[in-house]
Amino acid sequence: MKKNDNKKNTKNTKSTKKNTKKITKKNIVSKKKKEKKLTNTDRTAKDIATAQLIKPYGDTLNDGVVQLSFTLPVENGARAKKAAELYAQLLNFEEVSVVHSKKLADGYTYFVIYARAIPSIDYQKVQASEVISEVLDFYKINELIKCKLNRPLVVIGATIGTDAHTVGIDAIMNVKGYNQDYGLERYPEIRAYNLGAQVAVEDLLAKSLEINADAILVSQTVTQKDAHIHNFTQFIELLEAEGLRSRFVLVAGGPRVSHELAVELGYDAGFGPGTLPSQVASFLVTKFLF
Repeated sequence: MKKNDNKKNTKNTKSTKKNTKKITKKNIVSKKKKEKKLTNTDRTAKDIATAQLIKPYGDTLNDGVVQLSFTLPVENGARAKKAAELYAQLLNFEEVSVVHSKKLADGYTYFVIYARAIPSIDYQKVQASEVISEVLDFYKINELIKCKLNRPLVVIGATIGTDAHTVGIDAIMNVKGYNQDYGLERYPEIRAYNLGAQVAVEDLLAKSLEINADAILVSQTVTQKDAHIHNFTQFIELLEAEGLRSRFVLVAGGPRVSHELAVELGYDAGFGPGTLPSQVASFLVTKFLF
């Protein structure tokens, strides 16, 4: 009997120790989870305190009011307007109002809507790359080229591929420029060559080598099915294949071009809509001379 009692006591002792270990381990894990939870709560509170939450602005600050336009493959009418309204709601908009609808072609309708956006964005966490260059005036740019380079800066520009638009490259290159800002052809210390539109990448490179260009400006307006990215990439690949990428300062421009995209594709800088010729000239001078 004593032996059996001893065995039972031994088993109970082991069981108790085992349970104690389980409880202790469970308590430790639970404590760690609580500590982690508290830490996350504190961090969230801190983030909220320092966040710069913003929303679109219409009539009142952060009211979320937006204007949105899009096309649906439907005939214009009451049902089409309702479809546009419901679709906007699926995009997380509230108080949707279809203020304009117009037939574009058989089976296609263009809509403009007003609505309220629900989410906010923390502006503190927004990051973006941009061309970092001091914007110099017409006279300073010419003075730097004359004093530092001792010869004209040779710049060539073109719209490549099948893109027939020259509005972008003309705004930067032509004498009259854009928005009362002189184009590169007006600068006495810049020798500017505007090849126009629909220029093959091989022809652009050949002309660049012929005139001993310092910088090449590549413009793209047509963006359907990412045609601009294809053409930009094609020119970079040609330069790399010929071992000439480092030979030129390369600038990409167009309505859907950002500095971030241009650099990702292999260019030195990217300029989007509203860019002034002096901004491009300032970058070229800074990049080439310094």
